[in-house]
Amino acid sequence: MPKRERVMRMSVELPLWRALTAYRVLTMLYAIGLCATAYDQFVRPWVAVAYYTVLVVWTLATLPRVANAASCTRRFLAADLAVALAGILLTPLADSHQRIAGGGPTLPSIWTAGAVLAFAVKGGWRWAAVASTAVAAANLAERGRPARDTVHNVILVWVAAIAIGYVVEVARASERTLARALEIEAATRERERLARDIHDGVLQVLAMVKRRGAALGGEAAELGRLAGDQEVALRTLVSGGLVPVSRVSEDLAEGAVVRAVEEPDETGPLDLRSLLAPYAGARVSLAEPGAPVPLPPAAAREVAAAVGAALDNVRAHAGDGARAWILLEDEPDEIVVTVRDDGPGIPEGRLAQAEGEGRLGVALSIRGRLRDLGGSAGILSVPGQGTEVELKVPKGAVRARGEKAER
Repeated sequence: MPKRERVMRMSVELPLWRALTAYRVLTMLYAIGLCATAYDQFVRPWVAVAYYTVLVVWTLATLPRVANAASCTRRFLAADLAVALAGILLTPLADSHQRIAGGGPTLPSIWTAGAVLAFAVKGGWRWAAVASTAVAAANLAERGRPARDTVHNVILVWVAAIAIGYVVEVARASERTLARALEIEAATRERERLARDIHDGVLQVLAMVKRRGAALGGEAAELGRLAGDQEVALRTLVSGGLVPVSRVSEDLAEGAVVRAVEEPDETGPLDLRSLLAPYAGARVSLAEPGAPVPLPPAAAREVAAAVGAALDNVRAHAGDGARAWILLEDEPDEIVVTVRDDGPGIPEGRLAQAEGEGRLGVALSIRGRLRDLGGSAGILSVPGQGTEVELKVPKGAVRARGEKAER
């Protein structure tokens, strides 16, 4: 069956870069507006006009540079900061001393903060501290003395840039942690799925070969012993699992990337009755409703496989003469499948002991399947009175999972 690859990309940086792009454009317009309203007060207005011409061309031409961290290189950051510092240092040439001493704005005004914030988003709080310190020195040089409003603005930019840089670093670390957790969850689910399939197939065959070989004796007994050794080794591997290999984002500037490969579901639901019908036989009775019991294909197969695992346990542990009954009920809010047998039952504590020994038939093939569907599996067993396995699948949970998979 063809497979498709779904890519989930997570990044808190991209909204910051978009906000920074808008900030640069808006503050450029604000600086030009300040110049226009105070144009008559400039002693050398041509210096201001020349600088704003450069500022407009630079801001608009470099918008792609602040679209993401990959485009925002160190060389660009240095040039961008140089444009801001040049505007600050050119202010005494364009403006009057009285306006500067009275707290008048510099030529780039608050556009300078955009250059500092680019350092913060790109390199974190350390880069932000370096850039804001350079801006602080330029502002003090432009004013000629550490005036109160200048010191206030410098400290404000310095603290804000460092705080944003620190938040970006924390967000990046959180993204990496989340990506790793999603990878581990995906690998764990895939391991459990493979373990269920292995238990339903390979382990059952190995166990049968072991029993038949021991009964036949001779060379068959040796074959059975080897099969038993392989069964133990495979159970150990399945129960222990493998540590998934961590994947690195293809482009760290665009956030953490997790790839999930999935098989597309067939179009339309399946009738669960048609999947349970093959289990009926001389010693297995099936009771089902008269109307179809529709489920998404993947969910229907998982429920049927859980029923098959329960019947495997009946054949393996209840004896050759045991009978089993399957009851399928279509309730308004959930689908209930009950598998009951008339075997000797399960001794108290045996399921926990089997799981500790790596025998995960009930834990994975039955309970694991229902858990993945958002349902539950209950097992009731009384020694001497048989065992009853009740599988419940909420329709709402299955429908929500199906819609999510389609998206």
